[in-house]
This record gives sequence, structure tokens and C-alpha cells, in this order.
Amino acid sequence: MKVIAGLGNPGAEYAGTPHNAGFDVVDLIASRIGATWEAKRAFKCLMARGTLAGVPVILVKPQTYMNLSGDSVAPVVRYHNATIADLVVVQDDIDLPLGRIRVRKSGSSGGHNGLKSIIERVGSCGFARVKVGVGKDRENVVAHVLGKFGPEERKVMDASVAAAADAVAAVVSQGPDAAMNAFNGWTAG
Repeated sequence: MKVIAGLGNPGAEYAGTPHNAGFDVVDLIASRIGATWEAKRAFKCLMARGTLAGVPVILVKPQTYMNLSGDSVAPVVRYHNATIADLVVVQDDIDLPLGRIRVRKSGSSGGHNGLKSIIERVGSCGFARVKVGVGKDRENVVAHVLGKFGPEERKVMDASVAAAADAVAAVVSQGPDAAMNAFNGWTAG
């Protein structure tokens, strides 16, 4: 079984923002596999179960706000006796241009507070992650990641979310190396 955690912030005001790219990807995966979201207060998350690429998965959307994502993800991993190798985190990445995705086997938080929280709480940085490029406004990063996309940017983002969902399926079914080879050169358009 794999635990796939999409990162974002709960609440309607954050829906569709760059910072919620992880939520968008796991929402698409849930839709594709016919999984239904349920509130799990004990884990501070919304959770859905299903089968992705022939592998049982638990989809997780932490409801803790981004900076405390580990408070949700770590207990889910422990409770389900998953290993670090079973965890896949989907996140936005301001250092990737809009329209790019990148798969990584492990690594540092790269300054992403959601990843930092998960690394601290699970005690390892050795989990796979699928990063969705959202670009960066160097003058106001916070306003950018919590702002809304324009219509053209939204089209690019929708294509990126679909490709990231495919990349997650590849990580689950073929492993991170195969997913990296298949998706790290992908560009929307």
C-alpha cells in the first residue's frame, strides 16, 4: 500500500491557488479511481482509498494548513504501517516554471514548509515527491502562491496537474526512477 499526500491549504479561499497544486493532483487521482473523500479527524485530514495502477493507495489531503502538513501525514504513515518508501508527496514548487513537473526519490525540503514539516515528523527525507511547477514572483512570493491563476495560466496548470497525476501513478507502479525518466523532461504545451 502507498500513501499519497497532496499538499495544500484547506478552505475555499485557497482552492485553485498555486500553493494547492498538491490538493489538485490528489483530487484528480481520486476522481480517476472513483475514490471518495472522508474527513478523518484523528489524522487531521481528508482521506480516500482506492487502487491506482493496480496498487492499493491511501490519498491524503492534510487539513492542518501547509506549514503543519507533517502533523497529518506522519500519523497516517505510522498507523497504516507504511514505510518511508511507501510515501509519495505531491507539492507545488516555485523554483520550477509553470508548466513543468519533476519527480524526486528523496531530498531536502528546498525551502518548502509543507515538506519541511513532513521531513521533521516522519524523521526522514527519503520519500518520493512529485513537484508541480507554479513559477515565482520574486518580489512577492506569498502573494503569488496564494493568488489565483489567470485563464491562460490555468490551462497550463490543468495540463500540469494531469501530468503530475500520471507521474504519481508511474511512481506507484514502476518506482521513482522510471517516473523520473518519463516525466522530468515534461513540459506543458
